[in-house]
Amino acid sequence: MAAHDVMPDIELFQPVTVEDASALAERLGARGWVLAGGQDTYGWLKDRAKHPQAMVDLGSIDALQGIEETADGIRIGAMTTLRDVSRSDVIRARYGLLAEAASKVASPQIRNQGTLGGNLAQDTRCWYYRRGLSCYRAGGNICYADSPEGMNREHAIFGASRCVAVSPSDTATALVALDAIMVIQNGASTRRVPAQKFFIGPALNITHMTVLRAGDILTHVEIPASWAGADFYFEKVADRNVWDFALVSIAAAFKIDGDTIREARLVCGAVECVPRRLTAVENAVLGKPRNDATGESVASLASSGARALNYNQFKAPLMENLVKRALRA
Repeated sequence: MAAHDVMPDIELFQPVTVEDASALAERLGARGWVLAGGQDTYGWLKDRAKHPQAMVDLGSIDALQGIEETADGIRIGAMTTLRDVSRSDVIRARYGLLAEAASKVASPQIRNQGTLGGNLAQDTRCWYYRRGLSCYRAGGNICYADSPEGMNREHAIFGASRCVAVSPSDTATALVALDAIMVIQNGASTRRVPAQKFFIGPALNITHMTVLRAGDILTHVEIPASWAGADFYFEKVADRNVWDFALVSIAAAFKIDGDTIREARLVCGAVECVPRRLTAVENAVLGKPRNDATGESVASLASSGARALNYNQFKAPLMENLVKRALRA
């Protein structure tokens, strides 16, 4: 009998083109696993919660790496490491919101290996789901977190539909705030999906957190020039400064005209299965100055409609305080 602590036998494919990677992923279907940086993958395998028979490693595809300026903004390869995203001169100078978000992922060691695409496409960290329990997301008929005995301190206060898991991605909130576009290739065909529609909630599909399906490869992230040099704010609240996932985070972008806000994006993480756009707050701040008074006047809009669980009532007031902090001049 095989020992439990021995890695299972998995076939490894290392294509050098996106087309070959896509073809392999489509052919393998549920038996395959697309591997980016591997920081999420190896946890699944170690816990025996997923059982892929083959890996499609994207690490040898040069076309998926690097950061380039374009006429319309910047284009980032999905296999670009989080370290490179956080330290890129062009990203720090023009899109500092993303650089700051990337710098807050886990730890330096993980950022050295983890990729932007992997951070965006990772599965939820709900411990009931990741320990292999038969919850709704895993094909069962119960949500263990949303129950009288459930431990749900890190779970959603918005958008629950049987499942109350949240997106764990730190960079997702920043890219939604920046109106980024996700470039997805399947075979020879390419489609471009707005970041806000790239992430999906349980009411739409409870077994997936993104629009990616068999054969899909996230190749690039594009950020429009319209947000270059805007006023940005990012904050992640977690139990520890390293390793931990957010309890609540906020990514904010403002275009200021004179003394007033002309356009705004505010996005919260870890409060819903998808990055949550605070559209009511965005609309309320238009034409107002970016200051404490504005923050005080709109903060309550951030938590409107929240449904707290047994152990995460703190998330609603925390959202409001983060909105106030983002709106300080």
